[in-house]
This record gives sequence, structure tokens and C-alpha cells, in this order.
Amino acid sequence: MSTQPTFPKWLKVANRLIIALNYLGIGFGTWSILSIPGRKTGKMRSTPVSVLHVNGRRYVVTGFETQWVKNARQVGWGTLRRGWKKEKVAVVELPVEERGSILREFPRQVPHGVAYFEKLLNLPGNPEAFAAAAPRCPAFRLDPLEQTTRDA
Repeated sequence: MSTQPTFPKWLKVANRLIIALNYLGIGFGTWSILSIPGRKTGKMRSTPVSVLHVNGRRYVVTGFETQWVKNARQVGWGTLRRGWKKEKVAVVELPVEERGSILREFPRQVPHGVAYFEKLLNLPGNPEAFAAAAPRCPAFRLDPLEQTTRDA
């Protein structure tokens, strides 16, 4: 039996819409687009992420072992795009013991994302519950590799 949660059917369409708007230069909310080369094909794969800002550094978290998580672990870099701004970043996975403080920020900085964690992980929407979920929630720090570029 799979431990992978069942995502809402509309999520794939919503993700494509968020990606398309970003590529048109329209960044909104907390959404950015993280693109990581596929571990088998090398083809860039994109997914919307909400970037957390903690102590002057940037992080992304997820509650699942997704394909982008597997790709990030293997290749260790990607591009982060918000509107017209695009930046090459190192994608560094945090050890479990460092994830709690980052996950604790998620409900504060990304309140619209809390419902997904609540429903799909059966997780209460408070910061301490998020911190306690660190062993099952991959978290990555995004470090700049190059200067930010602006698409023309």
C-alpha cells in the first residue's frame, strides 16, 4: 500500500496555471517556481513552491517524498523564478534536526498552505505541530549560485 497522499485533482491544473503566470512575469502571493533537472532525463522540471525566509536565508519545505525532492537530492541545484527574476540556486537538504525551526515558520509565513498539511498529513495547523513533523517533511535551503538575472 502506498504512503503517498492523494492530491486533489485540481492541483495539477492549478500548478500549471501558477507556473504559466510566473513565466509571463506575474509573481503573486508566496509562490515562486523551482525548476530542477530530472535525475534520469536532465530535463528541467518545474513546481510551484512557497519560499520561507528565516534569519536572512531562504527555504522550501514539503510534506512528501515528491519527484522534485528526489531530483533535488541527486542534482543539488536548480533555478528559482519569481515573475521575471530568475536565479540559479544550490538546493541543500537540511538534516532532520535542523528542520523543526524552519517548519515552525510555515504556518506563519504561508497560512494558505496549512490546509494541505492538515488534510494530507493529518497535522494540526500550529507551529509546534509543524516542527514536530520534521522527520517526515523534507526541507531545503536555497543558496545563490549566480547573480539574479532578469528575463527580457
